Amino acid sequence: MEKDFDGWNKAKKRTNAEHPRLYTVREIWWCRLGVNVGTEQDGKGESFLRPALILHGFGPDACLIVPLTTSDHEHKLRVPVGIVDGYLARANLSQIRVVDTRRLVEKVGFLEKGLFMGLRKAARGLL
Repeated sequence: MEKDFDGWNKAKKRTNAEHPRLYTVREIWWCRLGVNVGTEQDGKGESFLRPALILHGFGPDACLIVPLTTSDHEHKLRVPVGIVDGYLARANLSQIRVVDTRRLVEKVGFLEKGLFMGLRKAARGLL
């Protein structure tokens, strides 16, 4: 399947013009991840969105996120996080990245504290 880099470039220009979003660690947001190279996690649909969990904040303009997936493929880097927006979701730890908060589109909810602490522990184990 062909990736829509041109469509993403138009959406990225609109995203860049937006104001940074206020966020809190443990929140799950629809995040405009765009179209990326190779196996890097992409957003989906016309808005190039994917749910993402905020792991750490770096001030008002940037945060560390882990994209979520509904794939049921078992892997040690895909940690179950429960139901998100009506779907069983997993945090895809192989795709952790820092994003500008202008990529955050709409808050979905909070991850339960116990699940969040387990996820952070698993993420620390990667380093």
